[in-house]
Amino acid sequence: MLKFLKRTAGLSRAAPPAIPEGQRVYAVGDIHGRADLFDHLLEKIAADDGARAPAETTLILLGDLIDRGPGSCQVIERAMELEQSGRDVRFLMGNHEEVFLEALKDPCRETARFFYRIGGGETMLSYGLPEKELIECDSLQLAERMPSLVPQSHIDFLGRFDDQLTIGDYVFVHAGVKPGVPMEEQKQRHLRWIRDEFLHHDRYLGKMVVHGHTVTEAVEERPHRIGVDTGAWSSGLLTAVALEGTERWFVDTADVLQAA
Repeated sequence: MLKFLKRTAGLSRAAPPAIPEGQRVYAVGDIHGRADLFDHLLEKIAADDGARAPAETTLILLGDLIDRGPGSCQVIERAMELEQSGRDVRFLMGNHEEVFLEALKDPCRETARFFYRIGGGETMLSYGLPEKELIECDSLQLAERMPSLVPQSHIDFLGRFDDQLTIGDYVFVHAGVKPGVPMEEQKQRHLRWIRDEFLHHDRYLGKMVVHGHTVTEAVEERPHRIGVDTGAWSSGLLTAVALEGTERWFVDTADVLQAA
């Protein structure tokens, strides 16, 4: 079972946030190349959704599908299959996708070094780069090899990701939002990268914010935000928050941990 982190500091809206009637949402935290956990969580979400009353179901991936874990290429392939399945699936741009695309477009030494430092080596191994070559390459040489290994279809797919999505009283983003700025005026760098200014804020932000990006041991529920990055790539715990009406529950891969 998940252990929830709850704090009551700050002000929340008078009424509980809600998803419009007839809709159900599952928002998945940072996958980071754990294709095994992603497949398992999708099965659990399908079972959970199927056990409930019929609804218009939306699946949201909150970004950082790639890097660190061993199966980034496979996660992207699975996400593309979901897009093509006809289901209502939405994808948000994480900071790792941003760096990946930038390294492909303009493999300068600084970007290449940063991509390698945040788990890009594991990503390139998933695309078929020989381990011997990874060891022998410097970060710039690694970036220069990327266009020959990454399919254009993957680049195009990642390039279509959104930065935020609003459903009812909830807004879904990768990293967070800048306090005091209207949602329609939020900048990409904040939606994809913000951390302390957002995390330390304790007031309602106009919408209930659902985000990933910052790893916590368990789901972090605050009166104004819900963090669902439970560090899947290293912890083995991949989590989705499920929302319907004013209800909220969680689906995760804790059973994989218990069986290990």
